[in-house]
Amino acid sequence: MIECGIRIRKAMNDNVKPTLLVLAAGMGSRYGGLKQLDPMGPNGEVILDYSVYDAIRAGFGKVIFIIRRDFEEAFKSSVGARFTDKIEVDYAFQSLDDLPSGFNVPNGRVKPWGTAHALRAARGVVHEPFGVVNADDFYGADAFAKAAHFLTTTPGADGKEHYGMIGYPLKNTLSDHGDVNRGICGIRDGYLDSVEEFTKIQMEEGGVCRGNNLLGERKQVDPEELVSMNFWVFPASFIAQIEDHFIRFMREHGEEPKSECYIPTVVDELIHNGKADCRVIRTEASWLGVTYPSDKPAVVESIAKLVADGVYPAKLG
Repeated sequence: MIECGIRIRKAMNDNVKPTLLVLAAGMGSRYGGLKQLDPMGPNGEVILDYSVYDAIRAGFGKVIFIIRRDFEEAFKSSVGARFTDKIEVDYAFQSLDDLPSGFNVPNGRVKPWGTAHALRAARGVVHEPFGVVNADDFYGADAFAKAAHFLTTTPGADGKEHYGMIGYPLKNTLSDHGDVNRGICGIRDGYLDSVEEFTKIQMEEGGVCRGNNLLGERKQVDPEELVSMNFWVFPASFIAQIEDHFIRFMREHGEEPKSECYIPTVVDELIHNGKADCRVIRTEASWLGVTYPSDKPAVVESIAKLVADGVYPAKLG
């Protein structure tokens, strides 16, 4: 009977398509507007058009956009409507006052509570294993294929939860237009053990890559080291783990006007208290991102090359 039950559960899991959660509530203040809606492709495609396209062909069955109510209409008509006949689409709304029972927004607080708070907003609409990406980052087809493979082949909890993080070689995330900040992953036996933050990373003369550690020391860094670009994959149960962590976060930091609760912080806590592990999943895709308006031409050029090389059609279908 037990063996039969295992077979039945496996058959059910094989039929469950993963969901993609897209963090799109940020306004892009440094960029100067809603960069999520800024055309980058040859026919007016925005970056997350490519993310959803890649997710669909990788086998994701649903996309949930986490947005804000104040640009709901513009977002749905400009972005969401493009996919309603191709994949199941749903929405969740991050709002400042969406808090656990017993907590209130402190005086002077104007911004929501970070990426973990944004993900928590989807607690009523996500019930499947899921991936999480930023709306304004271009992750590449290979990253989505590997995320879907992890979500559909990784066994359920067997004493601990199993998470994944898509890891990019640092060299594939550098900019030709200035330095970048990255979290370089410490990996043990294929699993995430730590993340060391470096700022002002760039390739210097002679082909040497250097960055500043948190002590301000200028250090050489290996361009082959894997970095996190906030593409995570989780079982559906991670939403409940966020709720538990966020309640404790609010007790400790809820009165601070600028405190934020981040997804990596939740993951790190669960790893180090033995409740979860996190596989680092290497991708050879090149990450593209837009932070400032001057970044846009390079992203447009890179996408045009991918179209010319046949990675994407000229017009996304």
